[in-house]
Amino acid sequence: MSLSLVNIAKKFQKDWIFRNVSYTFQIPGTYVIQGANGSGKSTLLKLISSFLSPSEGKQELKINEKKIELENWNEHITYAAPYFELINEMYLTEFLAFYTKFKPLQKDISITEFIEIAYLEDSSEKLIKNFSSGMKQRLRLALAWLSESSIILLDEPISNLDKKGIAWYKDLANTYSKNKLVIVCSNNIEDEYFFCKNTLHIEELKH
Repeated sequence: MSLSLVNIAKKFQKDWIFRNVSYTFQIPGTYVIQGANGSGKSTLLKLISSFLSPSEGKQELKINEKKIELENWNEHITYAAPYFELINEMYLTEFLAFYTKFKPLQKDISITEFIEIAYLEDSSEKLIKNFSSGMKQRLRLALAWLSESSIILLDEPISNLDKKGIAWYKDLANTYSKNKLVIVCSNNIEDEYFFCKNTLHIEELKH
């Protein structure tokens, strides 16, 4: 099983963010993409997810030697980033019931257990718009780790987390990164990618 970028390029207006990026991620496998702010890490992660379309090149996903069409990639991928919006006008339990209609949780995890794992028990009947930034980030990360998917993409995952939240994230990473492809984008913060076996530097990928 693998996810490949083949001569990927992305252009915004007249500027190329990167060109001719080719790389194959093995499933399972754990990877960190490192680089400075503004280097194109988030853009690359969106291309890996198929959330963005490349200006040149193509993405390829194979699960058990079967090529997955781009429009079906979302069935295999979960993605967490601090800039991803949640449905703020929903209560947490309402949101999770809605979310799991489209992407189920792992088979042994109920919505109640999900809320406990994310330590959001006191907020199950609270509107998401009233969550703190840390609570929202825990919700995003829990959805990424605990949904039924083969590929987990994380962009600066410990953003907005306090010390307890970082320890919680690291515990989930240790527990749920096995047998999956996990790709983390990080500004060189080791707590975000401590479990990753492979390191990629975006400046090197560009060439």
